[in-house]
This record gives sequence, C-alpha cells and structure tokens, in this order.
Amino acid sequence: MHFIKVTEESFDKLKNRMDIKKILDKSWQDILESEFDKEYFKELNKFIEKEYLMNPEGIFPSKENVFRAFSECKFEDVKLVIIGQDPYPTKGHAHGLCFSVAQNVRPFPKSLNNIFKEIQADLGTEFPQNGNLERWVNQGVLLLNSVLTVKEGEAGSHSNIGWEKFTDKIIACLNEYKTGVVYLLWGAKAIEKAKNVNAQKNLILSSVHPSPLSAYRGFFGSKHFSQANNYLIMKKKTPIKW
Repeated sequence: MHFIKVTEESFDKLKNRMDIKKILDKSWQDILESEFDKEYFKELNKFIEKEYLMNPEGIFPSKENVFRAFSECKFEDVKLVIIGQDPYPTKGHAHGLCFSVAQNVRPFPKSLNNIFKEIQADLGTEFPQNGNLERWVNQGVLLLNSVLTVKEGEAGSHSNIGWEKFTDKIIACLNEYKTGVVYLLWGAKAIEKAKNVNAQKNLILSSVHPSPLSAYRGFFGSKHFSQANNYLIMKKKTPIKW
C-alpha cells in the first residue's frame, strides 16, 4: 500500500480538489446547494480529502466515483431508490453505486449474488453476466449508500463522520419534492434511514438484508422487483429492466 507524506503545503493544494459542485449534476446542485455550506459538510470534505491524500490507493471508491450515484442519475429522473450501507472495502470492487461492483469483478459479492437470485426467481430472467449496476442507474435507479467512502479492509470505517447526515438530506429532499418513488429497503439500517418517507405518496418495500446471514429469512421470495415494476406501470412510468 502506498503512502505519501502530508505537509501543510501539499494539503492546502489538494484539499479543495473534490469539488462536489463540479461533480454533481445541476439538478442535485440546486436541491442541495445550502447543504454544501454547512459546517459539518465542510469538515466532512476536509476529512475525506486528507484520507485520500494520505492513502490514495486505500480509500474506496476512487475519488472521482464518490458521488457517482448522483452524477449519473439526475434528480428529476429518480423513480426508484435502493439504500445500502457503505462501499465494498475490497480493492477493485466499489465504484460509487451501492451493491454494484466494477465490470470485471468475479465472483460477485454474496449479497449481490443473492439479489440476482431473487430477480431471477421473481421475474424469470437470465442470471446477469456482470455485477455493474450502472444499467439500473441509467433507468432512474438511485443506488445510494448511507456512507459514501471506506478504508480498504475496514467495513464501516468512515461511519459517523458526516456522511449519514448528508445522505439523510438526500432522502429528505426526495421525500419533499418527489412522489411516486419506489424505495427498496433491505435490512434494519435501510428501513430506519427511510423511516420518514411518506408511504402514502410512495411505495416502500422492506425486508431483511440480502446477505447470506439473513436472505432466507424474508429477502428470498419478497418479489420486490416485480412489485416495484407493477407500481411504476401504475404510475405511468417505464418499468426497470432488471
């Protein structure tokens, strides 16, 4: 693992490189503009910049992919939200979309593999050839992790530094400005995070997490994917090609 020495001069030069206003689509910028000026977000941004500077190859996803879920899915296009926890801590896996992995990753992470199993059982589709879920994002699926970065090999290592507050704001904005959105909430943490979403104006589908420890206790057989599509059709929206 490669480390570089952090000096005040080098940090001053690099600390502003991750400019969220340049990364996010304008639709998200307009919704979240006031959040960027809050003290917690400034401190979060400073902390993350320092982490990448000190350990550029050991923080996931790569810096340019931290806000990928938002840069590739415009606010107005969001019609379904899946909430994950934090990025995969395995090198080469995380690329900014929850549950998704880079194109060439084999075997699939176990939770993702179970998601694909349920899709196959629910919809009768073929098992996917790759685990890159960008194909969902392009259809209006926001793949949102609660925490957007992680240290290599240390799941949860960037929890409680401000990401949760930022992603809570994302969900609050979706709930305030959009209706007819499907929320797929897998596991207690995802259910808790979206507890304030209006269930009368959106579809909320919840179950246990798709991990091998819990998938057989309610994720398998939940038929969330067909239910989601039926709801979207009812709302005169194009269903997702899972």
